[in-house]
Amino acid sequence: MNAAMKIRSAFLLLFAALIHTASADESEFASKTIDLGIVVGDLEKSLKFYTEAVGFQLKGEFTAGVDLTRDSGLSAGEELVIKTLTLGDGPGATTIKLMQPDQPAKATDQKYITSSLGFSYLTIRVTSTKTALTRLKQAGVKVLAKGPAVLPGNKIALTVVKDPDGNFVELVGPADHL
Repeated sequence: MNAAMKIRSAFLLLFAALIHTASADESEFASKTIDLGIVVGDLEKSLKFYTEAVGFQLKGEFTAGVDLTRDSGLSAGEELVIKTLTLGDGPGATTIKLMQPDQPAKATDQKYITSSLGFSYLTIRVTSTKTALTRLKQAGVKVLAKGPAVLPGNKIALTVVKDPDGNFVELVGPADHL
C-alpha cells in the first residue's frame, strides 16, 4: 500500500471514529445498561443466592443515608446498606443492587411469573446450562417444575428458579449439553 493510500485509510478510520463518537455522545443516556435494585428480606441469604447459585460477583457496597432515602422518596427515611453485584466486568456489565429495609417489606404474589403486575423476573443468559445446573445444585437451589425446559427447536433450555424471597430468575442457555 502506497503512502497516499495509507493516509486515506487513516483518514477514513479517524472520520468513522469521530462519527461514532459524535452519535454516542448525542444520546440522552449515559449508559445503555440498566441496574436493577432488589429489596430483600434477608440480605445475607440473597447475597449467597446471587453469588453462589447464580454466579454474580460482589463488587462493593454503599450506604444511602436517612436524608437521601427520605428526600428522594426511596423510603420514609431509613439508612440502607446496598450491596452491588455484577455479571462480568466493565461498563456494560449487568449490575444488581441488594438492599434490606429495617421493616419487613410486603411480598408480591410469586406463585407464577404472571401472578402480579410489574417487574417479575430476571433473565440471565448462560454459556452452559449444565454448568448452571451444577452451580444451582451445589448451592441447594431447586429448579422449578420439570426444568430445564427445552424450547421448540431443541437448541435453547430455560431453567427457572426462585431467589430466597420467591423472585423468579430464569437461566437461558444451550440445550445441547443436557
